[in-house]
Amino acid sequence: MELKARIEQQLLVALNTLKAQGVLDPAVQVVPALSVPKDAAHGDFATNLALQIAKPMGVPPRQAAEQLLAAMTDRDGIRAVEIAGPGFLNFFVDAQAAFALIDAIVAAGKDYGRSRIGAGAKVQVEFVSANPTGPLHVGHGRGAAYGAVVADMLAAVGYEVHREYYVNDAGRQMHILAVSIWLRYLENVGATLTFPANGYKSEGYIFDIAAALKAEQGDALSVPTSDLFAGLPLDEPQGGDKDEYIDALIARARDLLGDTRYRIVFDAGLKSILADIRTDLAEFGVEYEDWYSEQSLDDRGLIDRAIERLQASGHVYEQKGALWFRSTEFGDDKDRVVRRDNGQTTYFASDIAYHMEKFDRGFDRVIDIWGADHHGYVPRVKAALTALGYDANRLDVSLVQFAILYRGGERVQMSTRSGSFVTLRELREEVGNEAARFFYVMRAAAQHLDFDLDLAKSQSNDNPLYYIQYAHARVCSVFRQLPLRGFVHDAVNGRSAYARLIESHEQALFKRLSQYADTVERAAIGLEPHQLVHYLRDLAQDFHAYYNAHAFLLAEDAALRDARLNLIEATRQVLANGLVLLGVGAPEEM
Repeated sequence: MELKARIEQQLLVALNTLKAQGVLDPAVQVVPALSVPKDAAHGDFATNLALQIAKPMGVPPRQAAEQLLAAMTDRDGIRAVEIAGPGFLNFFVDAQAAFALIDAIVAAGKDYGRSRIGAGAKVQVEFVSANPTGPLHVGHGRGAAYGAVVADMLAAVGYEVHREYYVNDAGRQMHILAVSIWLRYLENVGATLTFPANGYKSEGYIFDIAAALKAEQGDALSVPTSDLFAGLPLDEPQGGDKDEYIDALIARARDLLGDTRYRIVFDAGLKSILADIRTDLAEFGVEYEDWYSEQSLDDRGLIDRAIERLQASGHVYEQKGALWFRSTEFGDDKDRVVRRDNGQTTYFASDIAYHMEKFDRGFDRVIDIWGADHHGYVPRVKAALTALGYDANRLDVSLVQFAILYRGGERVQMSTRSGSFVTLRELREEVGNEAARFFYVMRAAAQHLDFDLDLAKSQSNDNPLYYIQYAHARVCSVFRQLPLRGFVHDAVNGRSAYARLIESHEQALFKRLSQYADTVERAAIGLEPHQLVHYLRDLAQDFHAYYNAHAFLLAEDAALRDARLNLIEATRQVLANGLVLLGVGAPEEM
């Protein structure tokens, strides 16, 4: 990383030289950036800088490359530079300067790969935010793992990260949950009733909460079922509208119980399930700086404030007693209701207020991690932010596709409201926290994930997590053998023999190590943890190939032995650092 930064600085000096010579307009602002070519024949680093400045200079790109190279008088650490293709500059680094990276990795230890490119900018990452209507399922688990790793990577490259869970504690689903719990409670106190088609039918947690209510409240929350169901519209099984029926049932329950008793039922569900979600995520290694209540938006008048701001700017109109946001002016397919004709605000209005408040808290960048089914929701939220006067480009939304479980080659069936879903806790108990975290982020979030339960549990090279962790353990094993063989590792002595690390496996391993810091930065900025997963798999493959082809503990050649030990110690450190960023361990024995 130091060598890369040094060459970029040398290029910057060359750019300033061209400007001082009048060859390049001083107003042209470009930042030299090196990438690592996939093909080793194209050098250790490459840049398209000449292509960027060719047009302002008024010359062909290859000529711009020649002039840039001529102005680059400081080439410390560079063995050769070639102009390739239309004007790329390919850099080949000096071997001794390159191998100094080994010492830099070991010296930095667990901090190697971390950087300050974020410069302390404040970033909020909101993820999971599942309705507290039941345990987290395996779909939520993917968002949890992805969000946690994204947040940790951003922190690793210098951002000030605020992790947040948005608690949907004020929506319709919470009232459906409350009624579902209350109906099971009524059954507990002797009532006979037909459960609504649109209720939460789980035979687990709903019954547990209802039983706890019975133990705590006795019969105090009971009402005659004849009063509850009298005059309600038909439910779906009887040929009616299930949504109309459940909404009428909620209204009847609130009326019969009154505010105080209804709130007891409502809070029993909210507190029990939210506590379970908190515990589940904490056990999964996912922590938050804030659990943000949706209800608090209404309590503090923020929803009304957001609507008033949109009205003042002319982006809200009234029609048939309802207030509508003019989202079609921003490319949406239709305008959206923010306050219904009955005076109730919509979920969308809450989301507008929540995002308004996010930006008012001073975050430089806001990242929402949502399920893929929210795809159509993204443009309307950005439209609302624009209408409120914010820069909507400061909001990034990552959509996470669902995870499909497979066991024995067969798809594991799951559903959400029937009570037969596979929970995140069940997955963690079956494959372990580390395998769950790792497998969840193996692929890009936008790609569907086939989660092979058998593979995740296997101890074989086919399991990518096992393969990577085994590489780390193998290095540790080599160092444990040193005293048994009568050797002592002399790192300083090893440095004198770096020039002898000329085997193809050594060159490949070093080149891979040189890509780590860049990979972390790209993965963090691009919100793509799978890049780090693929990198670690490649690094482990390079190490295993080296391990199988060469002896590290050479009795007759202490200097070469120490140089190789320095190289694999750097490899161990990078493996450990990468695994930590993914939220998994780096075992010393397997």
